[in-house]
Amino acid sequence: MAKIIDRLLLALFSLIGIAASVVLLAASFNWIKEEDTQRFIANVYTEPYTAAAFIACCVVVLLISLRLLYISIRTSEPRVPSIDQRNDWGDIKISIETVENLALKAASKARGVKDLRARVRVSNAGLEIMLRTFVDGEDSIPALTEDIQSGVKQYIEEITGIPVAEVSVYIANIAQSAPTFKSRVE
Repeated sequence: MAKIIDRLLLALFSLIGIAASVVLLAASFNWIKEEDTQRFIANVYTEPYTAAAFIACCVVVLLISLRLLYISIRTSEPRVPSIDQRNDWGDIKISIETVENLALKAASKARGVKDLRARVRVSNAGLEIMLRTFVDGEDSIPALTEDIQSGVKQYIEEITGIPVAEVSVYIANIAQSAPTFKSRVE
């Protein structure tokens, strides 16, 4: 949400800069008469409504400028989602991508599994691993999914030390083997 607001502020600031540049160019080419410029400046000093509008515009531009300056100066590291643990020697950070790849490695050991995909979420109870796969259709799907679930749970807990709360397996379809065509000779 903050990035969207910052982009809108940047776009608004760019439009204000473009408008100011156009007005200054018009003034420098004498397309805006000197009398009109002097009258506007006099109105800023004498008319309360003109002064209030001018002050409001200046404050908005100043606030946008300060926000964009803050964004450009701050140092922020891109935050890669990770699971943080602490032990006696320090911190351990394991990326979600690492856990996904470990889940894929464990699930690929099951016979009859094709085209695996994994998603990992961290919850209070532990890791929630969602696997999506195609199967060859030659083995029992309930037995296959149970093997995948237990294998992934045991492997992830053994390798990472993080408890696995749930392993969901979604069988998307049966993998189609490439059709073999036999030529017919007459």
